[in-house]
Amino acid sequence: MNEVELINRYPGFSGFENRITTANDAVSVVKAGNQVFIGTACATPRMLVAALENATPSLPDVTLVHFLTTGAIVNEQDKPLTHFRHKCFFVGSDERFAAAQGMAEYIPISLTQVPQLFESRRIPLDVAIVQVSPPDAFGNVSLGVSVDISLDALTYARRSIAEINPNMPTTLGDTSIHISKFDKFVWNDSPILEYQHIPLDEVAKQIAAYIASIIEDGSTLQIGLGRMPNEAFKYLMDRRDLGIHTDVITDAIIPLIEIGIITGAKKTHNQGKIIASYSMGSRKLYDLIDNNPLFVFKPITYVSNFKTVSSQHKMVSVTQAFAVDLTGQVCADQFEGEFYSGVSTQPDFIRGAAYSNGGKPIICLRSTTDDGKSSRIRSLLHEGEGVTIARSDVHYVITEYGIAYLFGKSIRERALALIEIAHPDFRTDLLAEAKKLNYVHAHQILKSKDAYHVEQERTIKLKNGASVILRPARASDAATLQHFFHEMSQEDRYTRFFQRLNNLSFKEVQRLCNVDQKQDVAFLAVTGTRENETVIGNANYFLNPSTNLGEVAYMILPAWQGTGLGTSLQACLVEHAKGQNLRGFAAEILTNNKNMVKLAKRACDNVSVTRHDDTYEVIMLFDDEVE
Repeated sequence: MNEVELINRYPGFSGFENRITTANDAVSVVKAGNQVFIGTACATPRMLVAALENATPSLPDVTLVHFLTTGAIVNEQDKPLTHFRHKCFFVGSDERFAAAQGMAEYIPISLTQVPQLFESRRIPLDVAIVQVSPPDAFGNVSLGVSVDISLDALTYARRSIAEINPNMPTTLGDTSIHISKFDKFVWNDSPILEYQHIPLDEVAKQIAAYIASIIEDGSTLQIGLGRMPNEAFKYLMDRRDLGIHTDVITDAIIPLIEIGIITGAKKTHNQGKIIASYSMGSRKLYDLIDNNPLFVFKPITYVSNFKTVSSQHKMVSVTQAFAVDLTGQVCADQFEGEFYSGVSTQPDFIRGAAYSNGGKPIICLRSTTDDGKSSRIRSLLHEGEGVTIARSDVHYVITEYGIAYLFGKSIRERALALIEIAHPDFRTDLLAEAKKLNYVHAHQILKSKDAYHVEQERTIKLKNGASVILRPARASDAATLQHFFHEMSQEDRYTRFFQRLNNLSFKEVQRLCNVDQKQDVAFLAVTGTRENETVIGNANYFLNPSTNLGEVAYMILPAWQGTGLGTSLQACLVEHAKGQNLRGFAAEILTNNKNMVKLAKRACDNVSVTRHDDTYEVIMLFDDEVE
C-alpha cells in the first residue's frame, strides 16, 4: 500500500505522508552509540528490529533497552543472533540465552521505577521504536496491546519511530498518541503475535486449584504471566463479581467475562472496568479488547502504584516463584545461577495486596524442580538464587501439597509450615536441616507424608448461628492449640486428660495435631479467617490396631459447648473412620461427664456403656456386630 492509498484509507496520515518510509530508511534515525527502546511483548516492532540488525554498515555501540520482548532477539540452537548490546528489565525466552552468555544485561528493578530512570536520563533514550494501530480521523494512533513502559519511553526519548500495523487493536485508556510524535513510520500488515500457555500437568492444576480456593467473591485480581496463576481462573467459575486490576491480561479471563463472573462491581477504583497495562493472548482476546470500553489500558506506573493497589478492596496478587527458603525468602527472577523472568511488578502488587482490606498476596511454586531431583523449598536459597521478595512481605505460599500462611509467624512456625507443603521425599532432610539451623524444636517430628487434605475441610452452621470451619490438624497448629488449651476451664481439662494439667507439653501438643491422619487423626474447629484463626474445638482418634477401634476424645471451649459443635466434630470423625474401615470408636469417659456420654450415644446405633468405678467404657460400633 503506497502513501496515497494509506491517506485515502486513513485520513489521519494527511500532512505526515512524507514520514511514511521503508524500514531501512526509518532506522537510519538510530546513530552509533544510541540507546534505543524497543516496544513490548506481542507489540514488539519486529520489522524495525530486523532492519536495525541488518543495517549496513552495522551500527556500533548501540544498546537496545526493553522490558519483555518477542522476536527482538533471534535465537538459533540456543545462540542469540544480535549485533547489539541489550539491557532488559525482564529475562524472557527472547533474552534468556543472551543473558546467560553476557550479551544481555538484566536490570533487577520494579517496573514502576523505570520511567524515573528515563526521565532523569540515568537510562537516556535516544530513540523509541514501538508498534501501533493506524491513525484515527484525528491522527491518533493507539499503543494497542502494550502500554506498560512504552508510553513513558515515547515521552522521554528524543526521537521515535512507529511500526503501524492494521491488525493492532485500538485500546482505550492512556494509549493514544498523535502521529506527529513520530519522526518516521513504516507500514507492516502482519498478524499480531499471539501467546498461549502450554497445557499443564496434574501437579500444576492442583496448585491452581489451591490458589482459587482462597479467592473470595468480590476480589480484584492481579495474575501475571505465570502458567499456574493463569490456570487458577478455570477454578473460579462459581465466584461472583470478580474484578481485574493487573499488569497483563491473557485469554484466561475470557470465559469468566462471557459468563458474567468478572464484573468489577465490587472494585474500589474503576468500578466495572478491567484495568491492565499490556496484553498477551490470542486473536480472540485482541478482538475482544478492540475499541471495547470495558478495558482500560494504563501505564505501569498507574497500574502498579502502591496507593492504587493497596486501596483496592480484596486485592489478590499471585506470583509464580522458582524457590522459597524456610524463612520465607522468595527467588522469582533467578534459578540455579541463571537469570530468568524479572522483578517486574511483583513487589508493588505483593505489598499492595498485603495492605488491601481483605487482600491476599500469594506466592506459588511446584514443590520440586521439573526433574523431581531437588526441592524448590530450600533450607537456604542456593548460591545464584537472589531474593526477589523479602521474607517480611510474604503471606501465602502454595505448592501442590497445600497452603502455608507465613505473615506474622516466627521462623520456627514458618519453617514448619513450609516443610509441611514440601514434597514428601524431601521433608525429612528439610526438617534435619532446619534443626541444624536451629529453626525448629530439636525434637520436632513430622508424621504426615501426604498433602494437606483440603477436601476434608467443611463449613458448618451451629445452633447459635455461627459459621465454623472443621479442618484436619497440622503439625504447625501446635502454638494455636496450646493457646486453645489455656482457654479451657480447669474442669474441662480434667475431663479430657483425667489429670489436673496447667500446661500442654511439647510432646502432648504434638500428639494432638502432628498426626498421619490415618492411624492418628485430628480435626480442629476454627473461627476467623485463614490468616487469623481461633481454635474453638479439637477432636482426635487414635487407632488401636488390635481391636480396629479408634480411641476418641474431644475438647470444646466452654463458650461453644451446647451449640452442636461436639455433634459436628463427632460426625466428622465418624465419616473419616468409616473411610479408613474402622469398626468403630472406643472412649473412656468420667461418670460425671454426662454430656460426653450423650454425645457418644449419638455416634451410631450400636453403642454400649460399661461402668468401671468412676469411669465409663463406651464402645461405638458402626455396624450391627455384637461387642
